[in-house]
Amino acid sequence: MDFSKLKVIELASVLAGPSVGMFFAELGARVIKIENKKTNGDVTRNWKLPNELEGNASAYFYSINWGKEHLFIDFNDHEEHALVLNLIQNADIVICNFKLGGAEKFQFDYPALVKKNPGLIYAQLDGFKSNPKRVAFDVVLQAESGYMYMNGQKNTPPTKMPLALMDILAAHQLKEGILVALLKRVETGKGSLVRTSLEESAIASLANQANNWLMNKTNPERIGSLHPNIAPYGDIFLTKDNKEVVLAIGSDAQFTKFCSLIEHSELARHKDFKTNENRVKNRVKLQKTLEQAIQQFNFEYLIEKSIELRIPIGGIKNMQQVFENPIAKQMILEEKVGNHSTKRVKTIAFTIA
Repeated sequence: MDFSKLKVIELASVLAGPSVGMFFAELGARVIKIENKKTNGDVTRNWKLPNELEGNASAYFYSINWGKEHLFIDFNDHEEHALVLNLIQNADIVICNFKLGGAEKFQFDYPALVKKNPGLIYAQLDGFKSNPKRVAFDVVLQAESGYMYMNGQKNTPPTKMPLALMDILAAHQLKEGILVALLKRVETGKGSLVRTSLEESAIASLANQANNWLMNKTNPERIGSLHPNIAPYGDIFLTKDNKEVVLAIGSDAQFTKFCSLIEHSELARHKDFKTNENRVKNRVKLQKTLEQAIQQFNFEYLIEKSIELRIPIGGIKNMQQVFENPIAKQMILEEKVGNHSTKRVKTIAFTIA
């Protein structure tokens, strides 16, 4: 498919919808972002850190608005409203996240638009499917879909993930739905209504934690980065040179190799640690034992030797360190906006040969 021939109209704001628009912009599509003139555009333009310059849009806004054309429109103005309708008449995709009744108010709802453009793929992002009247922001969804309850240390309050994760998950659902609708259109020539919600996307991504409840009636508790089913997995340790490493040992064979590496082969034969099941049961004892052993080794040695032995291990990096990685540098997209140089990370992390 030649994505450069696609025309996408983005009637969406904040994170999830705009990130879908940017996804298609990265694929080469023409993406026209319609912003509300009365509110000075997308609300995230003003979501700035204290050290950001006045007069420019926020780094948050630029993170998901690359490669787009921007039109500031007053939907109550007849001529400007007609301009948007005209753009949609020969568009391939419309992305929107109108509040309840908003699309119908301005005749931007699917039934109205598909009459004028039968091949249109209309992608609607909702908040709470269970109650469409509710205002849906990420932290509220994180709270009500179980993420905050599970996230954090044992003795800390429920904790928000440090990203708008529910928006990101919903954006992926919407992208997938749109791509399926494009395939369907090739066969039928007809458009589709693609719809998802932050609420459904959040629940759909609960994966094994959901099943721990559904099948075993185990309500996941806060255990920090630890894994409820595997040990040592998510355990963080300090090395001799005072750097942090995290283990992600998923098999008995990996545990045996790691014990040999840290010169404590006997641990892999110990009745409390021999199997993953026993290691999970004796997690606290295991963690204390490993703490003492790992503190005898420097960070670089432990990382390099673990990689050689194919033992899953990682160093805890801050954002500066992440973007010292050549791969991360290759994933930076730059764009000149007026006199302002902007950067963001690609939303596409796949290649097709």
